Amino acid sequence: MRPGETVPGESTSAGKLLNWGEPNRVDTFDGTALKSDWNVYDGVGHAGNGRRTPDAFSVKDGIMTITGDSAGSTGGMAWNPGQKYGRWEGRVKAPASDESYNALLLLWPDAENFPVGGEIDFMEMTDHTRQSTNMFLHYGRDNKQVQGDVKIDATEWHNWAVEWTPTHVAAFVDGKEWWRTTERSILPPGPMHLCIQLDWFPKGGDVQESHMYVDWVKQYALSPGDIAEGAVDDAAQLADDAIAEAGSLPRAAAGAASGVAGAAAGRATEGVPAAGAVAGVTGRVVEGGPDPVPGPVPDPSGALRGAGLVPNPVRSDG
Repeated sequence: MRPGETVPGESTSAGKLLNWGEPNRVDTFDGTALKSDWNVYDGVGHAGNGRRTPDAFSVKDGIMTITGDSAGSTGGMAWNPGQKYGRWEGRVKAPASDESYNALLLLWPDAENFPVGGEIDFMEMTDHTRQSTNMFLHYGRDNKQVQGDVKIDATEWHNWAVEWTPTHVAAFVDGKEWWRTTERSILPPGPMHLCIQLDWFPKGGDVQESHMYVDWVKQYALSPGDIAEGAVDDAAQLADDAIAEAGSLPRAAAGAASGVAGAAAGRATEGVPAAGAVAGVTGRVVEGGPDPVPGPVPDPSGALRGAGLVPNPVRSDG
């Protein structure tokens, strides 16, 4: 730990750097067993593949480990009950694994009404080398999704966080925001709770034993002030996006758009680049955040681009 830290990595956590206050729930995985407020899965695995079993978990020296074996026996756990709106953060690392194992931190609806209740996978490691991590927000009866990717070495410890308010969902790593949507119509409708999972997506052939390590997790409530501040930030981002779109206008018109947008957002915009207005980037990239993963933007209509979204067809793996 660094000087002044009470838990490892606290100095680079979103909770600390963004002044989220005191968490209303914490687990540092002390002792030798999981606490009773975790609901540990015991049954068939993801999409009916393999098995989720309590035997996949171990706790030692302040670290919780999930092990996925060569037969697809692995683990998942839910932190019930949840809350409507809030922030969650977890410190995780995952060694390079078998290509069939995905490590996740996610929010799942308390009502167990997926897909209409939504799902927020704010850390989904689909890359078995653990050099790229995904963000998926599921919504609607047809399980539509928007997504993002961030390049980072997840074989090392990092702090992964999500913020969910009435106006947006944002994802963070080590205290830096790297993805956000302000499209309110796709946000979850009801309370959500944190889940930790090492999921098995069988691809055939021999399977290598794989692991996921969690140092701590925290949950924060939103105050009325947090909600108001978030609304202002969202207005500012929409202003930046409007400025970016105005780049194709004549200079005088673009300048007028900049002034109007800046006034609407309540902040100066002169000389400020529009964060997230990068073509060919998956998701909305926040200035100062980790490097994004380049990729095509399949948005022929452009309807979602202003909201910082990239359409993503339903994944066959769920």
